[in-house]
Amino acid sequence: MNKNEQLQYADHIRHFYTLRYGFPPMVGRLLGYLFVCVPEKQSMNELADALMASRSAIAGAVQTLENYHLVNRTRAAGHRSDSISLNPAGIEGKGFDATVYQEQAALFREGLNALKDEGPDPRISLLEEAAALAEFLAEQIPALHKEWEKRRDAFRRNREL
Repeated sequence: MNKNEQLQYADHIRHFYTLRYGFPPMVGRLLGYLFVCVPEKQSMNELADALMASRSAIAGAVQTLENYHLVNRTRAAGHRSDSISLNPAGIEGKGFDATVYQEQAALFREGLNALKDEGPDPRISLLEEAAALAEFLAEQIPALHKEWEKRRDAFRRNREL
């Protein structure tokens, strides 16, 4: 993959993560670039040069991705700069946290409780359905995660052959 293809891919990831998750554009762009850059570990200066961005913009994006556990920052003994790379465990684990849906359900139920004395209100139906959906997802996520682990393990075994 040449440099232009890497940057184009980084921009596709930027677009997706900006629209879907509200990430600042540089955060999505950095994430995309880290998926395809060679070598896989890059210094802040290398990332800034590659993405044609300021070092402070890269540092801010790295900090955001660290908060989401999506990147690793390491420093080799005797080196003065950090290396940034993807955190594979951070990428995989994001979609399988049932507690997110449990917390959402509790918040929706709290909203229902706040409206209980208000009489008929169309928001009650909305909150009831939102709570039911969140509870459903919280129940289903653990089984889905187990199924994914089986499929992932089979994929890894086949790749090693």
